[in-house]
Amino acid sequence: MEGTSLQCLLILISLLSCTTHQARLTVSPSSSQFFEGDFVSLSCEEDDSSAGWTLRRNTSKQQRTQCGDGWGKPAGSSCTLNMIPHDSGVYWCESSEGPISNMVNLTVTGGSVILQSPVLPVMEGDDVTLLCKTKTTPSNLPAAFYKDGSLIRKQPTGHMTIQHVSRSDEGLYKCDIRGHGESPSSWITVTGEEPTTRVVIRLVCHLVVFCPYLISTFIAVSLYRLRAKENDPTIPMATATNAEQRLCEDYNDIGAVTTEHQF
Repeated sequence: MEGTSLQCLLILISLLSCTTHQARLTVSPSSSQFFEGDFVSLSCEEDDSSAGWTLRRNTSKQQRTQCGDGWGKPAGSSCTLNMIPHDSGVYWCESSEGPISNMVNLTVTGGSVILQSPVLPVMEGDDVTLLCKTKTTPSNLPAAFYKDGSLIRKQPTGHMTIQHVSRSDEGLYKCDIRGHGESPSSWITVTGEEPTTRVVIRLVCHLVVFCPYLISTFIAVSLYRLRAKENDPTIPMATATNAEQRLCEDYNDIGAVTTEHQF
């Protein structure tokens, strides 16, 4: 049992980083581009709690500032912004203990066209839909879509779906609506990480959390049993009785041998 407790303790120490929850920055509505005047909510989320995380950003005007420091309206580990072009930049969540979340790059334009594309990395094999939209007219106008500066295709309704994305689909995308203008460019990241891997890691981390409770329970039970034995008067008495009995038997054996020798 002592070896089992030691192994559990070593596992807990080696996987201690799992108990430090990694936050994930989410953006609502989910997009990497916004029009000036759009309201956007950014949240630092993790499995159990969002306490202790601060939203920070780097922009062309400000370096490493947190929500509420001249921008945004903080609410716990969330932040609401009424977007202006100066809000364009990189955003992330940061813990007071050091770990940081994923980073997202948001672009705010004063123009009339944006490209709505995934703000977070997309999984290899998933379908991804891009939307080219204008600020003042319905978002079903014909649009041309570009990747890394080259025309991909023209769509009559402003939507383009990339089916079963692969690493080759990773790149810089933009769109153009004739008569309205061109959107800024946004990078789309494709990751090959398997969802099951994240699930297994998360499960192991949750299991490790219970390790200290198992150790403390074992120690408590062991101490209880030890004290119970020390406080039980029948245990030393029984031990003494057995010892006396053995001594008597040995004495009788010696006496029998001596008597036999004398005769």
